[in-house]
Amino acid sequence: MRPLSYARPHDAATAVALVERNPTAAFLAGGTTEVDLLRIGVHRHDLLVDINELPYREVEELPGGGLRLGALSRMSDVARDERVMARYPAVSQALLLGASEQLRNMASIGGNLCQRVRCGYFRDGISACNKRDPGTGCAALEGVNRGHAVLGTSEHCIATHPSDLAVALVAFDAVVHVIGPGGSRAIAVDDFYLLPNDTPQREHPLRQGELIVAVDLPGAVIGARSTYVKIRDRQSYEFALVSVAAALTVSEGVVREVRLALGGVGTKPWRARIAEAELTGAPATPESYERAAAAELSAAQVRRYNAFKVPLARRTIARVLAGAA
Repeated sequence: MRPLSYARPHDAATAVALVERNPTAAFLAGGTTEVDLLRIGVHRHDLLVDINELPYREVEELPGGGLRLGALSRMSDVARDERVMARYPAVSQALLLGASEQLRNMASIGGNLCQRVRCGYFRDGISACNKRDPGTGCAALEGVNRGHAVLGTSEHCIATHPSDLAVALVAFDAVVHVIGPGGSRAIAVDDFYLLPNDTPQREHPLRQGELIVAVDLPGAVIGARSTYVKIRDRQSYEFALVSVAAALTVSEGVVREVRLALGGVGTKPWRARIAEAELTGAPATPESYERAAAAELSAAQVRRYNAFKVPLARRTIARVLAGAA
C-alpha cells in the first residue's frame, strides 16, 4: 500500500473542509470497500478522513411514518431495526442478503451506496477500463461479461451496480441527504446513480467534499408488504445475477399500486417503471406479471455471456410479483 495521511475530525464541517480542499482525499467510514481498492491500487487517495466520530449512526422517525437512516449506521444494525423490518421488509432483507455478516457489522449505509463496481476489469488495475482510466476502452465488452449489465449500458461501460440496499431504496423513492462546501441538499436516490453514457467514471452527482449524512425512507403503506429476492450463483457472500425488490397492492383482482426495482441487470439500481406502468390497473394474474416483465426487459442489450440474464430476470420478476400479490 502507498503511504497516506489520516485524519479523524470530530465535526462535519472539518471533515468536509479536509476533503474539499484536497482532490486526492476521501471519506472513510466502514472501509470495507475503500481499503480493498487502496490495497490493489485502484484508488490512489493521499488522505483518508475518518468520519466515524460524526453523529450519523441512528435510525430516526420522520413525520408521516417514514424513517431516516443515519449514513454511519451499520448495515447489520439497520437490517435488524424493528421499525425497518416492519415497515420496509425489503430493505431489511436486501441488507441481510448483502455481503457477509462480518462485513455487514462494519459497512455503513452511506458507504454501501457509494461502493464501486465488481467488474474484474475495473479491479485488476491493468485492463482497459473507462471507469478507472477514462478513454482507455472497456475490456468487458468482448471479455468475460457473464455478470455484466443488460440495461442502461453504453459502449463505454457495462458494469452492474453491486448494492442490494440501493435496489430496495430505489423502489421506495428514498432520498439521499448530503452536506458539502456549498451547504446541504437532497437527491432522489434514483437520480443519485448516473448511467454510464460516455462518462462512466462519474457514478453519482456528489462533488468533492460532499458527504452523505442520511437516507430518508418516505412513509408508504405499501412498504410493509414488500419483499426482496436475490438470485446468485451460491447462497453465501455473492453478488446478484438478478435481484428484485417488489411491493404490490391488489384489490378486487386488480393491481392498484406496485413498486418494482431490479439489481444485477442494470448499470445502476434499476427502477422498473415500464413494468409498473404496465401493471397498474391490470388484472393481478400470472399473464400480467409475465407481460410486464417482458416489457421491462425489451430494451435489454446482451453480450456474449450474459444473455441468460434476460429470461432469468423475466421469470424472477413474475415469480416475485405472484408471491407478493
